[in-house]
Amino acid sequence: MRAKWLLRKLRFIGAVTVGCAIVATAPAATADPIYPQPDPDPFYAQPADMANYQPGDVIASRIMPPLLFFPDTTVTAIKFRSTNSQGAPIAAITTVLTPREHQPDGPVLSYQHIINGLGRECAVSRVLFTADPNLFVKESMALNVALRRGWSVALPDHLGPNFAYGAAKLGGQITLDGIRAVQRLPELQAANSPVAMAGYSGGGMATAWAAALAPTYAPELRIAGAAAGGVPMNMVKMVSALGLQPHPAFGLAMAAAIGLEREYPDRLPISTQMNQLGLAARNAMADGCTNEIMAVGAGHSAGEFAASTSMIDDPGAREVLEENSLELFDGVPNMPVFEWHSPSDPLIPVDAIVNTDHRYCAAGVRLEMDMNGAPEHLSAAVFGMPSALAWVDARLRGEPAPSNC
Repeated sequence: MRAKWLLRKLRFIGAVTVGCAIVATAPAATADPIYPQPDPDPFYAQPADMANYQPGDVIASRIMPPLLFFPDTTVTAIKFRSTNSQGAPIAAITTVLTPREHQPDGPVLSYQHIINGLGRECAVSRVLFTADPNLFVKESMALNVALRRGWSVALPDHLGPNFAYGAAKLGGQITLDGIRAVQRLPELQAANSPVAMAGYSGGGMATAWAAALAPTYAPELRIAGAAAGGVPMNMVKMVSALGLQPHPAFGLAMAAAIGLEREYPDRLPISTQMNQLGLAARNAMADGCTNEIMAVGAGHSAGEFAASTSMIDDPGAREVLEENSLELFDGVPNMPVFEWHSPSDPLIPVDAIVNTDHRYCAAGVRLEMDMNGAPEHLSAAVFGMPSALAWVDARLRGEPAPSNC
């Protein structure tokens, strides 16, 4: 564990160096998509017989070591079959926390943790067991409250095996298949459990997409409700806002471009549009998590890293962003929704959230909107979490969902 943390520390120092001054002496880079380093643990491997499984089927499971910050809780890792953005089968991972208070068919919360990352060490299933102090489950206090109520908590690696950061629709599909897998693994005693979903920011994006996709992708699931906060609901607007001018969070936009290229290599070949500085920056963050991504991109813009801007007007590339923009998706959740955000959030297009909320209200969704008083993105997560958990608790107890449409 210590050796891994030191390796990540060295990578972060390298990322800061690249972020401050991307050197012209960087090794020659290829314009092919760059994928994450494969995980050496065979549990994460994609099986050859994937065609034998249906979405949500359990491929393998194992009991993991206990975690000090989730006391009296059994940890189970599940590998299950899901589907990528092209409709092809993939294997994905969810980690299930089962407290001592759990009763057969007791409540299940699928919590989509924030994963701002492009490499295997960023996966929640890895973060739970890392020694890196920069990587931890930020909502562990709130999740412990849920566990002590007897809820099981599922934490899916919702970016998929290629860490396709930005591929929001993929995250929704993995989330739904993870719930299926939890209900299908007999040892978890959750076959008839009431289920709710929650998440913030990137985790909120996977949650919100799962809610919107559920009626068509997983119509058999009966989900009591979805609480999604700080959701980037329009990738076109977000990438444009973070990418055109120098921005402290430009790394997130670049990471989304890299992740989407991994998921759509033929339709969004973004690496072919990068100059040598861009390719060097891409390589520096290719396996990075939040700190590396932010360090490489801080204060930069797309113009600095682009050899060509022809893809800006390419309809195929724009379609990829649109297909991962919930504001533009015509699906409507078949469950109650709690949505919270800061009205002055500088990282995400707030108008896209408001537009989506209004569309859901018009379609009859029981929607509670909470625009809390937080001034920006991260504090809004903290401000809204108690209300979100209280709302989820009421849905899991079967109370009628409120609406302030």
